[in-house]
Amino acid sequence: MLTERFDAALTYASGHHRRQLRKGSGIPYVAHLLAVAAIALEMGADEDEAIGALLHDVVEDGGGPAALADIRQRFGAAVATIVQANSDTDVEPKPPWRERKEAYIDGIAHKPVAAVRVSLADKLHNARSILQDYRLHGEQLWSRFSTGSGDDVRWYYAALAAAFAARADELGPGARAALEELQRTLDELDALTGR
Repeated sequence: MLTERFDAALTYASGHHRRQLRKGSGIPYVAHLLAVAAIALEMGADEDEAIGALLHDVVEDGGGPAALADIRQRFGAAVATIVQANSDTDVEPKPPWRERKEAYIDGIAHKPVAAVRVSLADKLHNARSILQDYRLHGEQLWSRFSTGSGDDVRWYYAALAAAFAARADELGPGARAALEELQRTLDELDALTGR
């Protein structure tokens, strides 16, 4: 069961991301956080993982090290570890896109299982959104991404899927459906884009 800690994390996340929209859309960013938490819970996440799912972008999206320290103090070390493991950088300006993404992919092999489950939930929701937006906007979708290249984005998600699959046994039976859906979503995106 979820407790008041989850409620507090939802308020914290909503407050931090209140003025943000999903890239290229009018969708409040909090919709993504709620979806990631839901996917994580459907995989069997515990409360720390569900809270980590709500807060996974706070540090990377402007909160920096001060936000990580605040999260650790408010929600505990386990949540802070999940959030830190799901932040590809907390430096401004951000390092080059490819460098950040390669480091993130390489790190999946060594991250705590709880952090990888949250990452899988995050990337599955992102992949769903990319597929849906590609159906609506076609190739112009890729301009939303800092890389600007559909090939780069598809490379990143394919590499993520492989890294997650390598840890499938550790992620537990609840993650199997999410892993399969991620691969199906990426296959469908490849088919639509003619790759």
